[in-house]
Amino acid sequence: MNTIITPRLIPALLAVAFSGGAAASGFQLQNQNASGTSVAFAGAAAVAEDASTIYFNPAGMTYLPLGHSISVAGTVIDRSVKFSDSGTNKALGVFPVGNDGGNGGGASLVPAMYYSYAITPALRFGLGFSVTYGSETEYDKNFAGRFSGRYTSIHQINLNPSVAYKVNEMISVGFGANYAKNEIEFRQTVTAAGEPEGKLKGDDAAWGYNLGAMFQFTPETRLGVAYRSSMKFNLEGRQKVAGLNIDREITADLETPDTFSLALSQKIGSQIELLADATWTGWSSVNALTPLLANGTRATAPLRYNFKDVWRFGLGGKYQLNDAWNLRAGIAYDKSPVPDDESRTMTVPDSDRTWLAFGARWNLTKTASLDMGYAHIFFKDSSTARAVKNTAETATLQTVRGNFKTSADLFSVQLNYNF
Repeated sequence: MNTIITPRLIPALLAVAFSGGAAASGFQLQNQNASGTSVAFAGAAAVAEDASTIYFNPAGMTYLPLGHSISVAGTVIDRSVKFSDSGTNKALGVFPVGNDGGNGGGASLVPAMYYSYAITPALRFGLGFSVTYGSETEYDKNFAGRFSGRYTSIHQINLNPSVAYKVNEMISVGFGANYAKNEIEFRQTVTAAGEPEGKLKGDDAAWGYNLGAMFQFTPETRLGVAYRSSMKFNLEGRQKVAGLNIDREITADLETPDTFSLALSQKIGSQIELLADATWTGWSSVNALTPLLANGTRATAPLRYNFKDVWRFGLGGKYQLNDAWNLRAGIAYDKSPVPDDESRTMTVPDSDRTWLAFGARWNLTKTASLDMGYAHIFFKDSSTARAVKNTAETATLQTVRGNFKTSADLFSVQLNYNF
């Protein structure tokens, strides 16, 4: 067995936490509701039309009806990730390159639930439950990039109790605590006789917070600002390689980025509402991940990402067709935090992306409504020239060279109810 390579299972496993499926740049699952899908989440921090505002801007709860407000949403993400080799060399000059790996994507369901209660007309309490990060990527076993990563799975569930207070007719503020549980699995082929597959699982829980404010400058103009903190995980788990007598404890620190959003809702007459936002994500917190053995010693060379901070811009609109139907559409542009081909990994083939979305809200009764949204995400074609290094980072054991073509379709529904 080549013990230089197999410890890299640890940071490569953690890397999938930043793949994030297809819903936002880097790793985030932006699709925390269906009402936002239909406008490409433009102006999400200023909308405040249902209980899902708990995630995007808790201050928005003060704009919900008195009593109880409930929103239950589900989004199906159908993602296509296709690799084409363009000059990958044999690992250690011995192991065959392999094939293009088939479609590394697939379909998955992302659920979300929110509840808000008006304690008084000015004071609100809320609770959100959603999957903030999640992805599954799986290539064929003979994938050309299998020594860099073949299978990844991440599920991060977030519980978000929140409070909001209406200071006056113009200003509302909100605060939320976040408790998240992160579970990850990674599988990677080992450069040893018979090409055995190594598996690693790790998990941890962490705390964070989010806060926001809304400013109702006029009956038609609302500005929202929102901030979500980073979260620090110390993942603990085991690394196993069947047949090679490897079964050991590992730990690795993982810090998700913080985000800041500035959003606008502007009504024009009684039928039209325009939405816009600019959202910053602090991806520079993800530079390199260093895995450690149980005794605290370094297990392998850091896995370097060199991520950079990025911005997202969204623009959307709503049209009140009649009392029952509100039609919506939106567009957004997400910049990728991956700075170059050398930093793009097999499990994070991220690239700049553009959203096109449309949908509608159907008012079933005075207290119930149904949101339906669809979005297609166009990814810019990207390439990788990812080097597999030894522990000391003094030698390159393989360079995976290829091109990625990625796309995604999102289908969302959401039921809202007030009582």
